[in-house]
Amino acid sequence: MEYNSSRGDLVLPEYGRHIQKMVNHVKGLENKEERNEAAKAVIKLMGQLNPHLRDVEEFKQKLWDHLFIMADFDLDVESPFPMPSKEGYKRPEPLGYPGGLPKYKHYGVVIPAYIDEAIKMDAGEEKDALTLMIANMMKRAYLTWNRDSVDDAVIKEQLEKMSEGKLKLAEDVELISSRSVNTGAKPQNSFRKKSKPKKKKRRTA
Repeated sequence: MEYNSSRGDLVLPEYGRHIQKMVNHVKGLENKEERNEAAKAVIKLMGQLNPHLRDVEEFKQKLWDHLFIMADFDLDVESPFPMPSKEGYKRPEPLGYPGGLPKYKHYGVVIPAYIDEAIKMDAGEEKDALTLMIANMMKRAYLTWNRDSVDDAVIKEQLEKMSEGKLKLAEDVELISSRSVNTGAKPQNSFRKKSKPKKKKRRTA
């Protein structure tokens, strides 16, 4: 059995390994007429990956360019287009994740951005309110990733680590309940006053 770890790298992965093998086969053909016919057959297969573009003149040239690129610019065939220069072709560098990979992936990039803004704020009620809001956002994100439950102490500890100790919540501060997040229920307002029962009117004879 042949494993990918023992195979060579694909020059243009979008065409797959079978097309690459066909290109390598075309390169090995000694007869030029056979190479020409085989190259046309490979171009036809490559075009089937994008059938809506195969009759566009610019697309045809692109296919031939890709054929030469996969052949490492070492293919003697009769092409309707000039062979591109090896010096002019350079593979783009892979794009990195913005700001590097986050330590806590389930929090994404938005929550760290909120944390950075909260750190810049002066101490006071507004900063405390934002810190609490961020902690609740973290708990929601955590429970979306892990639907069981999470202790408030875990969220507070991670908030402190992500802010490098600059944002802290007191131990007695309660976050939203795991149940309200998992069920989608709205958290109850503990400050809401209970309504008094209405007095029944006495019936007069």
